[in-house]
Formats: sequence, structure tokens, C-alpha cells
Amino acid sequence: MAEFDPAQKKPASAADGAAAPSEGDALASGQEGRDETKPEAGEKGWYVVHTYSGYENKVKANLEKRVASMNMEGKIFRVVVPTEEEIEVREGKKKIVKRKIFPGYVMVEMIMSDDSWYVVRNTPGVTGFVGTGAKPLPLSPAEVKSILRQMGIEEPRPRIMFSVGESVKVITGPFQGFIGTVREVQGDKGKLRVTVSMFGRETPLELDFGQIEKLS
Repeated sequence: MAEFDPAQKKPASAADGAAAPSEGDALASGQEGRDETKPEAGEKGWYVVHTYSGYENKVKANLEKRVASMNMEGKIFRVVVPTEEEIEVREGKKKIVKRKIFPGYVMVEMIMSDDSWYVVRNTPGVTGFVGTGAKPLPLSPAEVKSILRQMGIEEPRPRIMFSVGESVKVITGPFQGFIGTVREVQGDKGKLRVTVSMFGRETPLELDFGQIEKLS
């Protein structure tokens, strides 16, 4: 049984023998008994396609071209590579980067039929649908909502590059040049508490990720 987990993001199995992300205790094992989440014949649904590693964007571009050239716009609507933004700090500079949430997977909104299945399945770079055996399984509305929320509705999450007890150097602000020790990491705020030695005493500071760097 195929699994695709918006929370766990672990590979399991896919139709056609390809690996797929797992969903803790839900998708695959849970989908059999929840027909109310499956699109009826002729209705749109979101399906997960497994791709060769690193080919997600190429698959998206190839499939969109095939949809246009084969006049399948009435059955295949959207192709999405699930990504989320996060803040990366390098040399004291913040940069927003996009990271793939489920490497090796692409989401396709489509009406499942023999011809739409053929168009998607035979797109270069695609190795199979997530599903039971050769039968693709759609995502539930809750799963789709969870994934799309990760793709931009929430604020970018700072990448946590520091750990408690680590020695760091302050690179900006009034304490520039001081060497300190990380005492607390507040990943959700992009801040941390650092203690530095001043006049023989440990002084606590609250700093942004961008104000410090690791000691090489």
C-alpha cells in the first residue's frame, strides 16, 4: 500500500515499484477505508507521481508541454513540485531559498482516466504513481491542504544552523568581535541566546541568526 505523508516526509512504496514518501499511519493504510476522500469518476483529484531523483522540475516542464500538445487541459490541470521557503544564513547574510518538501515526487491535479494516466505515466522522468499496485490513489483534501500550506502560506522558517553549547562569533552590532557560547536556540524566531565574557563576567545576549557565525 502506498503512503505519502505531508508531515513525516519518509519514503515508502509507489505504484510500478517506485519508492514513495510515507505517512506515519495514514495515507496508504488509511486510504482504503475512506472512499469519501476519493474523487468520483470524472472528478478532479490530486495524485502523487514518483520521479527520478533531481528530475522534479524537468518532469513538471515535460508534463505541462505534453498536456498542451496532446490537448489534455480538460483532464490534467496543475502540476506542482512541493517546495517551501526557508531562511538560510551564510556569512552573516540572510537569503530566502526554496527547498523541496518531498524530493523525488510531483503532485498532479487531474481527472484520472486511461488517457490521462497514459500522458502522465509516460512523461520522461516519471517512474510511477503512488498507489496500490498499478492503481493510483488520490490525496485527501486534508493532505493537499497541509502540503499547499507548507508551500507559502506560512512564513519562511529559519534554518537552524547552531546548537546549544557551540562557540560562535558576533559579527555585527555593538558586541561585534566577541566570542560567545550558545545557550538557547529559538528556531521559530530566528534568534538565539548567547553568553559572552565581559569584565570577567558572563553576559547574556539575544541575537539574530544573522548576527553570528560559527567558529571555523
